[in-house]
Amino acid sequence: MRTRVVLDAPSNLGLRPPAPGTVPGCYKLAGALRERRIVQRLGASEGGVVVPPRYDRGDWQEGDGVFNAAALARYTRTLADRIEGHVRAEEFPVVLGGDCSIQLGATLALRRIGRYGLAAIDGSADFRHLGNSDRIGAAGGEELAISTGRGQADLADLEGLGPYLRDEDVRLFGMRDDDEDRAEMAALKISNATVGEIREWGPDVLARAAAQSLETPALDGFWVHLDADVLDPSVMPAVDSPDDGGLFPDELAALLGPLVGSPRCVGLNVTIYDPDLDPDGTAGTLLTDLVVGAFAAA
Repeated sequence: MRTRVVLDAPSNLGLRPPAPGTVPGCYKLAGALRERRIVQRLGASEGGVVVPPRYDRGDWQEGDGVFNAAALARYTRTLADRIEGHVRAEEFPVVLGGDCSIQLGATLALRRIGRYGLAAIDGSADFRHLGNSDRIGAAGGEELAISTGRGQADLADLEGLGPYLRDEDVRLFGMRDDDEDRAEMAALKISNATVGEIREWGPDVLARAAAQSLETPALDGFWVHLDADVLDPSVMPAVDSPDDGGLFPDELAALLGPLVGSPRCVGLNVTIYDPDLDPDGTAGTLLTDLVVGAFAAA
């Protein structure tokens, strides 16, 4: 069994402020899961922290592109350095975010090594780009578009390696059934399963099929991205954009286990949970239990 290494990536650079004069609280995710002994429960080694730059949008205005872009580019490279080292050492990094822009660190790291896929379990596709929106700005809602080359070059083509992912190497799970990105995903032939489809076919069946489709000679492996907002807000209200109609814990558990249990899965990141929105801590306990349980079931 590969050594699991827990690495903190407490960046909130990719989210809009929840209120004027405040910053997104998802940077506390790693600390909250560590408080619940996730490192010990995973039997993991200590990977330390990749400290993010200061959150500062300066005089950014709508239409200026992605805010915090220069800081995001620096952080993506630094995080990629750490993830790359663990993957090359045949260790399994479990990266605790942070917002979804930390996924860029994983996809850049893996692009340096070879050709890898992505299994993204997320309540939205995070596929906002200039081709489908005039509201570009928050990389946490745009990281899949950036990773597939649909973004500004200072983020989408770091080190001349863009795109970091090919469309055909992406598997999406958990978009809401009425998500407006579904039509674009279908046109681009980006594999996706909405919440309704996951329930229709069964999360375990779909996860095993997706893992098998990513276990091909063309790929060197794949990464798993878990965004807490894939869960229904009745059980996970502590996210920046809680949308009704999400998965329930048993469904997520059945989906996550076969993916992280694949011998070709090389790492996992966990994002978006905001302890500031979880005063009694129940959502953080649930998220920790689901991550630990996925490895136990693998």
